[in-house]
Amino acid sequence: MVPISQAWTVASYVISQKLKGRKRYPLVLMLEPLFRCNLACAGCGKIQYPDHVLNKRLTPQQCFDAVEECGAPMVSIPGGEPLIHPEIDQIVAGLVERKKYIYLCTNALLLKRKLDLFKPSKYLTFSVHMDGLKEDHDMAVCRDGTFDIALEAIKEAVKRGFRVTTNTTLFSGADPSHVREFFDQMMDLGVEGMMLSPGYTYEKAPDQESFLHRDQTKALFKQILQNPKKSWRFNLSPLFLKFLQGDLDFECTPWGSPAYNIFGWQKPCYLLQDGYVKTFKEYLELTDWDNYGNKSDNPKCQDCMVHCGFEPSAVDATFGSFSGFMQTVKATVAA
Repeated sequence: MVPISQAWTVASYVISQKLKGRKRYPLVLMLEPLFRCNLACAGCGKIQYPDHVLNKRLTPQQCFDAVEECGAPMVSIPGGEPLIHPEIDQIVAGLVERKKYIYLCTNALLLKRKLDLFKPSKYLTFSVHMDGLKEDHDMAVCRDGTFDIALEAIKEAVKRGFRVTTNTTLFSGADPSHVREFFDQMMDLGVEGMMLSPGYTYEKAPDQESFLHRDQTKALFKQILQNPKKSWRFNLSPLFLKFLQGDLDFECTPWGSPAYNIFGWQKPCYLLQDGYVKTFKEYLELTDWDNYGNKSDNPKCQDCMVHCGFEPSAVDATFGSFSGFMQTVKATVAA
């Protein structure tokens, strides 16, 4: 669940885009201020760059300019590991000042010691990458002890009054019973909500054997999410959760989560790198959108069900028609 103020901001923004007749509009800006990370997860394709690239950073002003240019009400700050950025506190403070709802994505290895850099705010959420119970998480991130460090950081952040969510990426071999137990553990910590997504098949990721095919994703999430507990809270559209289980079908809307990083605006999305452009306008107008999505012939899109492509689709469906809104209400009540 998200605060009413955030839900209202997003709803009014989407409705305004609809009233203006805009077919393509951004919902969440994926702002990557750097690619360097302090982990080397086997399923990640974001850190496979030479040092001269990993050493580059976006300046706070570059971040602010991208946010203003894009206009999305929410900003996700992934990486890399954003807390490595020496000016991350300035970036966050500037976005809070602009009243953007920020999800700072972190593996939390540095979070506890850097909490003093930030002030609790309804606009700031720490989205902590947690890939399951202790053994499952540590195996996923390829380093023992990371789960315990992240757990302590979450406890401290919640204690200090920060908004905290978790972000879980699942791969082939995930045990549904373990995932459900993990949900219980995260709820006991007092986190605001949980995000879920199947892993994307990054071409450069070291582990190419653990990515899920589309049918596998639906089967896995059906097992995990059927008969959900009333105590579970998800920071996702109810329609997206239905989509993951194969109960609804959406087409990808990659422009809903545009990515901006040290190279510029990334075409077509956060997951694929088919070139870069200098402006958001060029991104919208020069990307051949027909080449992407499950209905295209692009093999890179056929198994993708990742939230950055389909959560905006679900939100758009919610506010696109009365029936879509009622579907969301029904799914929310049933959860």
